[in-house]
Amino acid sequence: MTRFEISDIVEAADRLRGVAVRTPVVTSEALDRISRGEVFLKAENLQRTGSFKFRGAYNRISTLPAGTAGVAAYSSGNHAQAVALAARLAGLPAVVVMPEDAPPSKVESTRGYGAEIIPYDRYSQDRVELATTVAEERGLVLVPPYEDLMVMAGQGTAALELFREVRDLDVLVAPVGGGGLMAGSATVAKAFGGAIRTVGVEPEAGDDTRRSLLAGKRVEIPVPRTIADGLQVTSPGRQTFDVNRTRLDHVITVSDEELVDAMAFAFEYLKLVLEPSGAAGLAAVLTQNADSGGARIGVILSGGNVSSERFADLLATPREH
Repeated sequence: MTRFEISDIVEAADRLRGVAVRTPVVTSEALDRISRGEVFLKAENLQRTGSFKFRGAYNRISTLPAGTAGVAAYSSGNHAQAVALAARLAGLPAVVVMPEDAPPSKVESTRGYGAEIIPYDRYSQDRVELATTVAEERGLVLVPPYEDLMVMAGQGTAALELFREVRDLDVLVAPVGGGGLMAGSATVAKAFGGAIRTVGVEPEAGDDTRRSLLAGKRVEIPVPRTIADGLQVTSPGRQTFDVNRTRLDHVITVSDEELVDAMAFAFEYLKLVLEPSGAAGLAAVLTQNADSGGARIGVILSGGNVSSERFADLLATPREH
């Protein structure tokens, strides 16, 4: 069993104090009516680099020993940007392996933070193998997007802030990709005691964690075909699944159409811009798939890195209702 406790997350919060943004908690009467409960949205789309990923990347990179040559990473975009900025703040070079079809805005932002980018084909090449090879050849420290206890602890600080600000939550909802955010969030929720229910959200085409929990072991699926590029994971991480299998109560799925509906709702009612992956938790609440009527619901809006062109194209696409 992976040793990962609330103390790891509290220590991460101390490192992040004054560096990461303490993002706001947003509420909406319209959302409360739809959900038949009280909803509290942790707006990590307003975090540095536009997502919660900065928390984990900085927590890991800021603790590297003096003399570290630099860092390597693999990511579809948000972890890439987070690593690039965290490395720059630490005075270290960064090399990131990114898929050729990654959103151009995320590629440019990563490059803008100073990272070198190595492209790959996500459907035919192994990103972990590529990044590991680069790290070994150049003497760099590999900073994975979720399969690292320090990264997981950093991600959990978003939920820690939420629970410290909003008391007596009944349900915590967060998106699940590799499982780092959920592992950290679920650890915080269970540490606060009570009968808090933890709910993970995956795209319908990328339900690897849901399948893994049902099977009682990690299950691998083909690369998901979904607009939620941040959740295009083929299998949960070993360490993250070890935590989530005991602390994650339930996983639900949402369609791409429901993700876009949630993006539109956030824009129109909350005045927030979310990317598809970042809207997963909100989509679950809007569709009432979270089964949380009458409850006090905490939701992590995980990111908002989407270009204006992509945002407009997604919302302009006709959707069935």
